Amino acid sequence: MTGDLDTHPVSAGGRPLRAYRLGRVGFDDLLALQARLAYDVSGDPADGAVILCDHPPGVTIGREGSRAHLRRPPEEFAARGRPVRWVGRGGGALLHLPGQVACYPVVALGRLGLTPAGYVAALQGLVVDLLGDYGLTGEPDPDRPGVRINGRRVAHVGAAVRGGVTSFGLVLNANPDLEPFREVRCDDDPAPMTSLQRETTIRVRVPAVRQRLAELVAARFGFARVSPFHTHPGLAPRPSYHAVATRSR
Repeated sequence: MTGDLDTHPVSAGGRPLRAYRLGRVGFDDLLALQARLAYDVSGDPADGAVILCDHPPGVTIGREGSRAHLRRPPEEFAARGRPVRWVGRGGGALLHLPGQVACYPVVALGRLGLTPAGYVAALQGLVVDLLGDYGLTGEPDPDRPGVRINGRRVAHVGAAVRGGVTSFGLVLNANPDLEPFREVRCDDDPAPMTSLQRETTIRVRVPAVRQRLAELVAARFGFARVSPFHTHPGLAPRPSYHAVATRSR
């Protein structure tokens, strides 16, 4: 897996990477958007996109996860406003909270010349590169994909590949509240999670982390530049402040 980190991607022919910086996105909306983008990329493998967002509080459990990774029954998580959901990605359990950055590339592995295992290694490499910007040394975990700093996990990696096109990806702890993570064994890891802000003396800004991840995805996967978007036609429109205020009267 280590050798795949040095794989040089095939050029996307000067194409930009479409980067959707979306703020908070619910999982139903995420699944619909990923399916829409994957359809586009399957028809044109030189195309590519990345979703940069966070999710409402909750727990997702991937293919390698189980209820045993939760230190409370799922019903208690739901009662505390953190519902538990099983999703079709790699990896185990992961707690989602404000202060995280989810980075979900949608690219064709055939164009990149990567196996699924090589793609997972490349995602870990993205995190290692980002940590280097903050003066930190990341350690990829080959057994339970993710990245550690000083022995503690700072990023979860859990991808999916269907029809040769990727979805899901990685979730990085930028500056969330770390106390709730003690209730979840992320990827069955007994050590508590850490965050980028906890480990660095540099002030961590979530928008800057999102922007940097988009740049790193574009560079690693052979895109010429980043083309940013802040919405997508496939997403349900968000209510305006005026509409919310009117309904609340």
